[in-house]
Amino acid sequence: MTKTMKRWTLDKIAVGAPLNLTETVVPQPARGEVLVRVKAVSLNYRDKMVRETGMGLPIQFPFVPASDMAGVVEAVGADVTRFAAGDRVISTFHPGWIDGKPLGDARNPPYKTFGGFYPGVLSEYISVPADWLATAPTSLDDAEASTLPCAGLTAWFALVERGKIKPGDRVLVQGTGGVALFGLQIATAQGAEVFVTSSGPEKLERAKALGAHHGIDRNKSDWVEEVYRLTNDQGIDHIIEIAGGPNFGQSLKAVAPHGRISVIGVLEGFDITGPAAPLLLKSPTVQGIGVGHRRSLEDFVRAVDTIGLKPVIDHRYALDDVPAAFDHLDRGPFGKIVIEL
Repeated sequence: MTKTMKRWTLDKIAVGAPLNLTETVVPQPARGEVLVRVKAVSLNYRDKMVRETGMGLPIQFPFVPASDMAGVVEAVGADVTRFAAGDRVISTFHPGWIDGKPLGDARNPPYKTFGGFYPGVLSEYISVPADWLATAPTSLDDAEASTLPCAGLTAWFALVERGKIKPGDRVLVQGTGGVALFGLQIATAQGAEVFVTSSGPEKLERAKALGAHHGIDRNKSDWVEEVYRLTNDQGIDHIIEIAGGPNFGQSLKAVAPHGRISVIGVLEGFDITGPAAPLLLKSPTVQGIGVGHRRSLEDFVRAVDTIGLKPVIDHRYALDDVPAAFDHLDRGPFGKIVIEL
């Protein structure tokens, strides 16, 4: 094995902060750790936000971005029993959150994630505690598997782990990014009636090809009124709220009585706003989703292998093309952006 490796780093946090391809020593696995040769890294909108604002995290420089990877175990440290050399693995977004409540409290909510509090994974090798990894699905290649830890698990945690989705439920996903398309595919596989809001007919047609039953063009009409029309005023049982900000108020109007709104995004602002009347009268469950724990990721991996779910990848970039991959992320992909190493 080579003694040095390439990795991408940031030296500062700012809009357009330069990404640097650097070389460093390959880490060695300590007791309880696993050395992973990274094969693919997928980007999330959060990676853009961390690069541009830091999101209030204690960033240490040089900082390696990105939280989601798939790779192969190269070596294991002493006392490691969960994995052996040659095993295919994926990262967990919240390292150490195995099951149950997340690792935090009221004053200090859980925030210790890869690509933020911890260094990211945009590197040829990483060495991390074995508990921070999960077994990769057998039915997906490395690029596809790398999309599961954040975007895929977020949709699964919202709809299945917490939402207890059942056949016949009406599910609405906002947009055609990674989480939205995972939500579409998971809901369809569970027998739900799926609604997608997006801008422009091309994206909506592609969403329908993935199984969506209804496409609503936000540029052409009030999407809430379209929901009323399509559901005969019944509304939506599960809404994947991706925009945040004032759009949350629209979700309150569209949700069915005793329905559920899973808040996962802040594209329109960190402060969500909306009218109190539908919140009080319809009494929906409003659930913030901070991705999910390792046990749920393992459940999701088994489901992926069982139902044959294939993540939607907009484009695959090479390791040398990471700046172009981030530019694509800025433009808004249909599905996921993946870097293959």
